[in-house]
Amino acid sequence: MNTPIPILVYHSIATESAPRFRTFTLPPSLFAAQMAHLNQARYTPITATQLARAMTDPSIRLAERTLLITFDDGLADFFTAALPVLRQYNFPATLYIATGFVGGTSRWLRYAGETNRPMLTWSQIAEISNNGVECGAHSHTHPYLDIIPPAQAQDEIMRPKMELEQHSGRAVETFSYPHGYHSAAVKQLVRQAGYSSACALKHATSALSDDRFALARIIVTPDTTLDQFSQLVKGSGLPIAPTRERTRTKVWRFVRRSTRWLNSRLEPDSE
Repeated sequence: MNTPIPILVYHSIATESAPRFRTFTLPPSLFAAQMAHLNQARYTPITATQLARAMTDPSIRLAERTLLITFDDGLADFFTAALPVLRQYNFPATLYIATGFVGGTSRWLRYAGETNRPMLTWSQIAEISNNGVECGAHSHTHPYLDIIPPAQAQDEIMRPKMELEQHSGRAVETFSYPHGYHSAAVKQLVRQAGYSSACALKHATSALSDDRFALARIIVTPDTTLDQFSQLVKGSGLPIAPTRERTRTKVWRFVRRSTRWLNSRLEPDSE
């Protein structure tokens, strides 16, 4: 079945950001307008795990206008700016959290000049879990999982699941790849860790025929007008979830691995 199922992905809901992080920062007023549009157009949001179950159980029937609202990283502004709007419309969502930064700041965003952006606390995460939001894992320290050693990748995949389950008291069944990057080996590690789904990016609509461990998502940017947003959620002009990895993705992985190896060779000895 190839009926488009849009999976929207947001990061920060805020009014200010460094220039290099602007693409990932949506003004609260625009986010509120988008959620109001979804409500008025009678879309039915579900969680990533609900989608995964529908993909494996033919008896589950999804609403005609089904979509997913997801957030990556676990920034504190989800609690202050996004959650109240989701509550207003009784919209479920899936929030992917990089657990190594909980209670601190976004230290992995050094490249974007955003290392001081506040992160959620464990108490906020517990409250979020009790308000219709599914909490998923987004690794522990937000690395490029497809170019780090397998043992390190395994820890980055398993550790956040254990920590989130310990603090929330709820099963964690879904994962989101940091930066969207993954590989066949990384997907297998996610399966082995006990997740039932994982989100990538791809800027395409998903479908019940999509790969459960590489779900396609649509990045919503601050330059997306309400009219454009309306077209995005309809899937207009977007491909439906490519299931095979593109050649350019493989080439880019090779470049990143080579750069990482070269940088490690150039680093001075620690002795």
